[in-house]
Amino acid sequence: MGGYFDDRRVVVTGGAGFLGRYVVAGLRRRGTRHIHVPRSAEYDLVSLDGVVRMYKDMKPDLVIHLAAVVGGIGANRAHPGEFFYKNRMMGVQLIEQGRLRGLEKLVAIGTVCSYPKFTPVPFREEDLWNGYPEETNAPYGLAKKMLLVQSQAYRQEYGFNSVFLLPVNLYGPGDNFDPTSSHVIPALIKKCVDAVESGAEEIECWGTGAASREFLYAADAAEGILLATEYYNGAEITIRELVETIARLTGFRGRIRWDSSQPDGQPRRRLDVSKAKAYFGFEAHTSFEDGLQATIDWYRANRR
Repeated sequence: MGGYFDDRRVVVTGGAGFLGRYVVAGLRRRGTRHIHVPRSAEYDLVSLDGVVRMYKDMKPDLVIHLAAVVGGIGANRAHPGEFFYKNRMMGVQLIEQGRLRGLEKLVAIGTVCSYPKFTPVPFREEDLWNGYPEETNAPYGLAKKMLLVQSQAYRQEYGFNSVFLLPVNLYGPGDNFDPTSSHVIPALIKKCVDAVESGAEEIECWGTGAASREFLYAADAAEGILLATEYYNGAEITIRELVETIARLTGFRGRIRWDSSQPDGQPRRRLDVSKAKAYFGFEAHTSFEDGLQATIDWYRANRR
């Protein structure tokens, strides 16, 4: 008896990106015969023409929409318009054109940045509409949250099968280590490794270190996405503790200086994942320290 993915044609937007590579690898392990990854040079998914041509050429049964314009606090502050427009346009057109073509299912990946700035911890799905997101990444978070609105509206009016998933901050080997656009873990790993190699006595970090985040290993996140695709129709840590852990694992023994004139971002983030476990059996399996060490080792081996 064949598996769910065997003969279905699966498009993974953003499949060449950080999380996408893990999802594609998971599909291959499941024996998926027809995996398609639209490259941005050939299919501009921000444009209607690019989305229409992708559907026409690849003829998917399933679309897993991972493609996004993303970055840390600095990138979000510098490009709020770009982050809102490109993320919104990709999502709205992929869902609409999928509906028009009778797509079997679309799985859209949201962001924890969609939650209100002061959300009770752990975040529950029911908290999503109880306030405005943290200001530095609100345009990005709101653009992604509209995927949920569109999915619910299309399910109600057209019976369109769209699933919306909200992962926490991701990390792991293959992450983006560009300091102009990276998220907190790769940025801190690069900062500590560079400091160790240059003999620097100090590193500087934004904010106060008091904000907390929850991190999910990318391979675990990919497994959750594939479980949800098939079956559904991490621990909280302060940024200060995170910096100290990465410093220890990279061998940096110098001073950590906090620039409190820069923002912390949302005060706390941790998700209630009980529904993911109940609905499609998802649990993360990689310990945070093991995942961090694997990410540091990957960066040291691949950065040149």
